[in-house]
Amino acid sequence: MPDRAPQPVDRQLPTEEARDLISLVRDIAQQEIVPKAAEEEDAGRFPRELFTLLSRSGLLGLPYDSEYGGGDQPYEVYLQVLEELAAARLTVGLGVSVHSLASYALAAHGTKEQQVEHLPAMLGGGMLGAYCLSEPHSGSDAAALRTKAVRDGDAWVITGTKAWITHGGIADFYTVMARTGEEGPRGITAFLVPGDAPGLSAAPPEKKMGMKGSPTAQVHFDGVRVLDDRRIGEEGQGLAIALTALESGRLGIAACAIGLAQAALDEALSYATERRQFGKPIADFQGLRFMLADMATQIEAGRALYLAAARLRDAGRPFARQAAMAKLHCTDTAMRVTTDAVQILGGYGYTADFPAERYMREAKVLQIVEGTNQIQRMVIARHLVGPEER
Repeated sequence: MPDRAPQPVDRQLPTEEARDLISLVRDIAQQEIVPKAAEEEDAGRFPRELFTLLSRSGLLGLPYDSEYGGGDQPYEVYLQVLEELAAARLTVGLGVSVHSLASYALAAHGTKEQQVEHLPAMLGGGMLGAYCLSEPHSGSDAAALRTKAVRDGDAWVITGTKAWITHGGIADFYTVMARTGEEGPRGITAFLVPGDAPGLSAAPPEKKMGMKGSPTAQVHFDGVRVLDDRRIGEEGQGLAIALTALESGRLGIAACAIGLAQAALDEALSYATERRQFGKPIADFQGLRFMLADMATQIEAGRALYLAAARLRDAGRPFARQAAMAKLHCTDTAMRVTTDAVQILGGYGYTADFPAERYMREAKVLQIVEGTNQIQRMVIARHLVGPEER
């Protein structure tokens, strides 16, 4: 059965420039991403040359200031670009989201001198970033991290190991949270570390259920020396910077999840309208029609939720609760929709001849990264009823 391109989503965009941007992204997706996605994922190949193209096209710095090579786009637009990229291949959409997350600390908390020196290459110069917060023993409990940075004259010496790092081993720069002071959340500082710094190395990539084309690896810091002018923000401000970045990053994950779910729905619709059983298309059976209707409704609800949170962010209003809700709902939706897509395709859905099984494997990680969905429920509950009693 021939592949069909996903049907374009009817988007409400704020400007003509945004409409042109989405059109550009769709062209790149159909010409450069979709044709190679299945083969490269199966081979575990990261499409670095594609990220170079995205950088040249202005797509790696969309939500940042054009003064430093960004795109001056509101989050409402940037997230819909992510959704389009993730629908074509999750490795690409998530990779752009992680790069944006890694750029946030310097863009939001760096000095003018740091921004002038580093941001143009990070946002539009072909560089690729990684975000280093989690460690082998501290995932959800980020404040328990042990990687240390010790002052040595006008520099810092970083020692420790970070875990579950997207782009680990291939990134050009790492935004690293390290302990510079007391135990707990107030003793952590952020640093911008070059990818080729002496003493920095990466373990072999993790062998994962899905997203095999996106390298996830431990990153080791063995006495990595960085000058103090690569410290981002004040000493002890690192965890606050990291968690603020994650509020926006969760919206990126939500948008990627909806893109993946949309791709799965499109695949299921294509199959259900072409596959015939008992003399008619299986899309004519009420049970399947109801499944498709539920899938489409969940996707639309998720898209509306992440866009509502993005508009709050663009207006400068608090959005942490809505970001947690969007991450929770959209990634749960991706898991449900991709599972239902496999079911609709039946036996074919369980084979690698169709992308539905890949979508289902990829969806699972979205419920885990950048704060598990259990953590999102904790965040939402704290906004509703206050912190837990100690």
